[in-house]
Amino acid sequence: WRASRVRDLLDSLYRGYPSGTILTWETGEKVATRDFSISQKNTSTGSFQLLLDGQQRLTSLSAILRGEPLRVKNYKRPIDILFNLEHPEDMQTSTEVDRDDSEKMTFVVKTNKLQEKPHWVSVREVLNNNDTKFLKDCGIESVHDPLYDKYTKRLNKLRQIKNYEYDVHVLDRSKSYKEVTEIFVRVNSLGTKLRSSDLALAQITAKWPGSLEILEEFQQECKKKDFDVELGIFIRNLVIFATKQPKFNIVSNLSQKCLEDGWEQSKAGFEYALNFLKSNIGINSPALLSTPYLIITLGYFASQNNFELSQKMEKELRYWALIANAKGRYSSGSIETVLGQDITSIGKKEALPAMIRSLRKQFTRLDVLPEDLEGLNSQSAYFKTMFLIFKEDGAKDWHDGLVISLDHSGGSHKLQSHHIFPQACLKERGDVDKKKINDIANLCFIGGKTNRKIGKKPPSQYLPEIVEKHGKDVLEKQCIPTKKDLWEPENYDAFLQARRDLIVKKMNEFIGKSPLEKE
Repeated sequence: WRASRVRDLLDSLYRGYPSGTILTWETGEKVATRDFSISQKNTSTGSFQLLLDGQQRLTSLSAILRGEPLRVKNYKRPIDILFNLEHPEDMQTSTEVDRDDSEKMTFVVKTNKLQEKPHWVSVREVLNNNDTKFLKDCGIESVHDPLYDKYTKRLNKLRQIKNYEYDVHVLDRSKSYKEVTEIFVRVNSLGTKLRSSDLALAQITAKWPGSLEILEEFQQECKKKDFDVELGIFIRNLVIFATKQPKFNIVSNLSQKCLEDGWEQSKAGFEYALNFLKSNIGINSPALLSTPYLIITLGYFASQNNFELSQKMEKELRYWALIANAKGRYSSGSIETVLGQDITSIGKKEALPAMIRSLRKQFTRLDVLPEDLEGLNSQSAYFKTMFLIFKEDGAKDWHDGLVISLDHSGGSHKLQSHHIFPQACLKERGDVDKKKINDIANLCFIGGKTNRKIGKKPPSQYLPEIVEKHGKDVLEKQCIPTKKDLWEPENYDAFLQARRDLIVKKMNEFIGKSPLEKE
């Protein structure tokens, strides 16, 4: 789950709102399972049950009630949820409160700033501690303190979460794995709880016992090669190779042999695509991809050509991949529709021209113009391509001389995206909005130590020293204008435009032109 979902679940339980039901299956069948945080020893039912619906809720609550680390999506470290003893009487939901006005909220994901305030208390600590330390921390020493009753009632109400009872629907032993899979798919397809890849996986494991372990093993192999992608990508890849189309809706009709054969082919295609990205394009991490679906298309194309690419085909495939990645081929619209267009094109005799025509139809033109970069930030696909071209050109850190790389270790050398005009410097002007401060043309790549050394200095102060020590080349490698008047804060807009021009020029040179079409 995401941290916000855990926060909102606790908020619902505190208010006494319903929070759904739990679906389990009482069975003795040997089926694909995943480790879960709740042991079933000495269960009230006296039987072994598999959890079908409710995993995120129970996993989150189990950790909080046991006082164990709470791990959520997109956080490297465990989080904690804080409870506001001073929440308004007319409690507002997270969607009703401005994100900067946390004092109006009842529950928030812990921040160091809020944790320092005594009226914000850890939910995990409250639920696992019945003493009065929370009152003492707020300076309440007597029952006569006007806040004593208010805080005590709220703490007791929070602890009542432990007594919340879920309705549990149990599917009996008479139901087969195939039937239970169908129930699982129907229950979850009614809402947005699970992605379509999760539902497809349920149907695949029903047809092909042990497939989950096979997919996860290959996922770990790719992770060791620095390509850590979610399981859904491998499932989509399998379906495409097994059915020659990207939709999941016919998975239930596939035989085990069809799935097994499709997997072996899709695995070979995926491995080729990773090698192509690393060796022929210079992309050695999924962090440089606008979407990992590009891996699928590259692998499928190579597979349909028996992994035998002529020099011309290799160049065209590289061209297609760079354009698709820079412009975000699969980042807008229906993934199944766009991916389906490319899979269909690959099945034709002149596959690459058809794929490139699809790009042109989607984006009108295939070159990059300066205005394409306006208003974009580090989340843009162009930002990833920008790093790629700087690295290809041999751009280095401005002090330690290391060529920029995502692989550097150590806090001093670990790569960071640096604001050429530091945020504090631009905020002092008072007329530059946040979006323009984080503009892609204000970002470059240097190590952590260099970034910290620069601090809040404007470029007019720190860039002359860098040029004096290392020459203009270190700036030109990252398309940073070397005209000194552009380094002044009052000329920030002119600096952005000048740098966009330089970036676009180098980007178009790097991508090249397609000999299959006149641009």
